[in-house]
Amino acid sequence: MVQLVAERVQALAVGGVKELPEQFIRPSHERPENSKAVEGVTMPVISLSQPHEVVVLEVAKACEEWGFFLVTDHGISPALVRRLQEVGEEFFGLRQEEKEAYANDAASGNFEGYGTRMTKNHDEKVEWIDYFFHFMAPPSKVNYGIWPKNPPAYRKVTEEYNKEMLRITDTLLELLSEGLGLEGKALKSVLGGEEIEVEMKINFYPPCPQPQLALGVEPHTDMSALTLLVPNDVPGLQVSKDGNWFAVNYLPNALFIHVGDQLEVLSNGKYKSVLHRSLVNKERTRMSWAVFVVPPQETTIGPVAKLVDDQNPAKYSAKTFADYRYRKFNKLPQ
Repeated sequence: MVQLVAERVQALAVGGVKELPEQFIRPSHERPENSKAVEGVTMPVISLSQPHEVVVLEVAKACEEWGFFLVTDHGISPALVRRLQEVGEEFFGLRQEEKEAYANDAASGNFEGYGTRMTKNHDEKVEWIDYFFHFMAPPSKVNYGIWPKNPPAYRKVTEEYNKEMLRITDTLLELLSEGLGLEGKALKSVLGGEEIEVEMKINFYPPCPQPQLALGVEPHTDMSALTLLVPNDVPGLQVSKDGNWFAVNYLPNALFIHVGDQLEVLSNGKYKSVLHRSLVNKERTRMSWAVFVVPPQETTIGPVAKLVDDQNPAKYSAKTFADYRYRKFNKLPQ
């Protein structure tokens, strides 16, 4: 069987395409020009240096109201984040044939490696994005063979960043557990404990000739428990609240935290999985480094038993994460 090589969005942009090819033009109601975001609204920004009880309350409030917040004073060195961004930028700056050596085969379910999103949406529209995806934890899931060999520092920098992501994830899951009235280790335990999976996805959105007609990523919620993201300084992320889009401003040295579907299910709807999308830019490349925290495939995820009683019946059915993923990818009801 011949594997079709996807046309890379970066190759289109570098080739100087002047008009957006048809498959990238969103239906009218989805276009950024027809669904403008509210600007200048302040998202929750939470400093981890505050007293613990204050942080617990602020995180719970943000997750209930927005499903999204920014974290500062998290202890990750700005120099490490800069190095992470540099090695990602260097990979995408390689010659096209060098990048293609890492091409994934998403059609057969192998997402690790270099890819271009071929979305299964009903109008067969695609997004203005290329990406690189791989596991960072646990060690049993990591395949260093698919990690970029070039730039040579990629592995060392990414392993260092992974340690910080594991540390911050533990902190956040503890805060989120306490915000639900559970003991601190509760959410980590039901998500798989030390077997929790951590995935890195580098999103690359090159300059787009007609950004008002396209989307970098269409509106979606993440199927993860949590997503921890750092962007470059090119804006584009928007989150939805009460039926409106809100533009997220860049905040240097902050981590952008998204509540994902598994956390909404575990909290029985108290925490909200955030609907979000990404816009693109005419002049500049937008990049983001998204770290997805997910349970192992065979872990059963349902509302935590202590949060369910006669007054608060379960709003979600329990299922394995593998089953959840299959349904979400194929747009089947959960």
